[in-house]
Amino acid sequence: MAHRWEEFGNKAAKRDLKLEATRAMVSAAIDEGRVGLAFQPVFRSGPRTLIAFHEGLIRIRDRGGRTIPAGEFIPAIEDTSLVQAIDRIALQKTLDMLRADPRQRLSVNISMHTIGDEGWMNILNRSCHDSPHIADRLIVELTEATPITDPEHVAYFMDKGHKLGCSFAIDDFGAGYTGFSHFRKYKFDIVKIDGQFIRDLPNNRDNQVLVEALVKIAQQFDMLTVAEFVETAEESALAQKLGVDALQGFYHGRSAEMPICLNTSSRIGALA
Repeated sequence: MAHRWEEFGNKAAKRDLKLEATRAMVSAAIDEGRVGLAFQPVFRSGPRTLIAFHEGLIRIRDRGGRTIPAGEFIPAIEDTSLVQAIDRIALQKTLDMLRADPRQRLSVNISMHTIGDEGWMNILNRSCHDSPHIADRLIVELTEATPITDPEHVAYFMDKGHKLGCSFAIDDFGAGYTGFSHFRKYKFDIVKIDGQFIRDLPNNRDNQVLVEALVKIAQQFDMLTVAEFVETAEESALAQKLGVDALQGFYHGRSAEMPICLNTSSRIGALA
């Protein structure tokens, strides 16, 4: 029994060391300007190749030049002030891109822990003052995997964003804590269906029923639907047949340092 407790303690110590090392890496990357975005296209459904928008995905380059995706470091900083710093950088870079290219419509992710951060909102307000209507082309994605602990605060934050012209998406729907009742309360413009419901969609009748039901619910609340992690032609075709408005995943396009430019005129592209 003593041996098991010692083994447990060693594992916990290693986890703590890895956690601290990851946080130190992120802090250094912020200080040294090694934080950037990769842009993945989201295509509207239909026979024509039209881009609805691009999602800006946060990335870090280590000192050796390796690109580190968000999944490798965001969980380690989610409950620290580093996540607010990362979210501010992501927002600023997204707004800079929107200002530089009026053809683009981009989304940026924000942690639930950043909602209410004055620094983040100051960046948005300043950009809207300098470039009127820039927020009309900005989508703010809130992840569904994090619980909403202060519903009134989130509703107030989204109301302020809507008044500036932003659209809001609930990301990874079905992966975590958000219930359908939140659709009425928060007035999301877009719901992104988590990839677990899209993966192997043609062979999973349960997922087909769930996706079709979610599409109908989204239509009732005037929300657009995006299928995430679409990786095959068959998944893409069936998602469209079930009524999904837009598609995102390796089958349609991988992330790149710069968003590609195609005709963006679509229902999603025209969102106010």
